[in-house]
Amino acid sequence: MLCGVWKYYLCGMMSEQFFLPKYEPKVPSSQTVIWSAPSNIALVKYWGKKPVQLPANASVSFTLSNCKTITEVTFFAKKLKDDKHSFDVLVDDVSNESFRPKIESFFTKAQEYLPFLSSGHFQIRTTNTFPHSSGIASSASGMAALALCLMSIEKSLDPTMSEDFFLAKASFLARLGSGSACRSIKGSMVAWGSHPAVSNSSDLFGVPLRQPWHEFFLNYQDTILIVEEGQKQVSSTAGHDLMHNHPFAQQRFEQAETNLSDLITAMTQGDLDEFIGIVESEALTLHAMMMTSNPAYVLMQPATLSIITAVWNFRKSTQIPICFTLDAGANVHLLYPKSVKSEVLSFIEQELVAYCQNGRYICDELGEGSIQLNVYPNS
Repeated sequence: MLCGVWKYYLCGMMSEQFFLPKYEPKVPSSQTVIWSAPSNIALVKYWGKKPVQLPANASVSFTLSNCKTITEVTFFAKKLKDDKHSFDVLVDDVSNESFRPKIESFFTKAQEYLPFLSSGHFQIRTTNTFPHSSGIASSASGMAALALCLMSIEKSLDPTMSEDFFLAKASFLARLGSGSACRSIKGSMVAWGSHPAVSNSSDLFGVPLRQPWHEFFLNYQDTILIVEEGQKQVSSTAGHDLMHNHPFAQQRFEQAETNLSDLITAMTQGDLDEFIGIVESEALTLHAMMMTSNPAYVLMQPATLSIITAVWNFRKSTQIPICFTLDAGANVHLLYPKSVKSEVLSFIEQELVAYCQNGRYICDELGEGSIQLNVYPNS
C-alpha cells in the first residue's frame, strides 16, 4: 500500500495538510456507496493519546474477518447552501439518534478535509454482522466503513485519486472518529503510530504490515468469549484521558514500543512462546493501567479471571499454543493457529462456555480488511 504517499512521507513533508483536497470546491452529484469494514483486535495496545486523536504509543492489531460493519451512505445535494451538517442515521433500518453526537463530532473534525460534508444531506444506514451489545467494539469498524463511504464520494470529485492515497486518507479520517478505526481499513495486520521497526509508519493513519510472517500466523483464529454484554462502565475516551497524569504512563509507553519490535520479530521467526508472552502481557498491562488510574476502575469480571486461569492451565497441560488478549472490557479473545482449532473449540465447549453470558462466543479469524459492496444487506 501507499507507494505514492510515501514519497512525501520520506521527504519529511507528511502532515495533516497533505490530506486537504486538491480539487476545486464543488458539490457531488447524488449517489449511494456501500462499504464493509472489519473490527480489529490490538495485540500491542494503544492507551493514552495526544491531540487530535494521535497515539501516545504505537500499536499493532489483527484485522478480523467475520465481525464487521456494513454501511451505506446516500448523498443528496442541498438546494440551499448553509454550513450545517445534515444527516439521518439508521441502524438495522431503524432510526437511532444515539449515534448522532458521535457522527456530528466526526463530521465537524472531517469538514476541513471533506468540504462537501456541509453541502448535502446524508442518509446513513448501518448494520453489524455481530450481535449488538456483544461486547465487541463496533466504533472501529463503524467509523472505518463511514470514512470509506465518504472517500468514495470524494473520489467522484477527483477521479485521478490513486488507490494508495484513497486508503491512506480513509484511515486518516477514520482515526478522527475513533483512534482504533484507522487500523480497520486494510489488513491483515496493521500498525498505527510512528515506530522504527515499521517502515513508513505514521501517527496519522494505519499502515498494513507486510513482513514475511511465519506460516503459524497466516491463518490465525480469534474466538471471542462474551463474558459481559452491553456498554462498558467507563468509555475508552475517559480511560485514555486518565493516562495524562498516570504515574506509570511513561513506563507503559516505553514498554509498548519495545513489545511492538519484539512481536514483529517473534511473528517473523515463528516464536509462538514469545508471541504468547507479549500478547498476554499487553492485555494484562492495559487493565493494570486502568486499575492504577486516578480514579481507578476495573473492567474485568470474575468470569474473565476464571477464563484466564483456565487458559493457562490448558496450555500448560496440553502444550497447545493458545493465548488470550483483552480489549478495554470484560470479554476475552482467544488467539490460536488454525491447526489446533478443533482442540480449542472442544476446550471452549467443555470448560469455558460456562463463563460466557448466555453461553455466547463468536468465532472469527484473520481477515484482509475493508471491501466495497454493490448491495446493502436486505435491500
